[in-house]
Amino acid sequence: MIQNLNETSLQQATQWLAARDPALERVFRQYGYPPLWAREPGFSTLVHIILEQQVSLASANAAFQRLQQQLGTVTPEAFLNLDDGSLRNIGFSRQKTSYTRVLAQEILHGDLDLSALAELPDELVGQRLKKLKGIGDWTVDIYLSECLLRPDILPKGDIAMQEAFRILKGLQERPVHEAFVKQTLHWRPWRSVGSRMLWHFYLCERNRKQPDK
Repeated sequence: MIQNLNETSLQQATQWLAARDPALERVFRQYGYPPLWAREPGFSTLVHIILEQQVSLASANAAFQRLQQQLGTVTPEAFLNLDDGSLRNIGFSRQKTSYTRVLAQEILHGDLDLSALAELPDELVGQRLKKLKGIGDWTVDIYLSECLLRPDILPKGDIAMQEAFRILKGLQERPVHEAFVKQTLHWRPWRSVGSRMLWHFYLCERNRKQPDK
């Protein structure tokens, strides 16, 4: 049976991790429980995650809001009715236009059933999604962690998470993913919660350092 995160298991896992890792204990002591950061599974959210690739969350959120204003409900059918110029004005790069069009077409043609992913183990979800151009490890990991709420995902190549880890561990440089995995083995089976604690720390620290307006 596939286990999913919820508010109760998130809090239990946060306490469990804080008791086993001094860096995460610091996060918990300073900032408390992280958010669950649950997202609705499906096409709309996967498009949003693709927009988040290699740009700031603020930039991606702004583009996605413009997309919603244009379409209302973001469905594959409605999305494919937008021409390249419209998508460019919304904030889609040429590459992300291609990626999201392929995704919409795969769903409409019946070659991809996103709802069926909820019943698959993590590895098979990754294999299925990474068959699509433009969907790599990070996109899959975020979908697994935040949409399918799988408990033991360590998103590959997430800069905010790696920067928080660097600060908390007193490292000179952000760890490469292979080193990051080795240094967080003791977080298993709750690496999705450890990741949320790092994001929580990163965002709280950034907000704390911003000058009052």
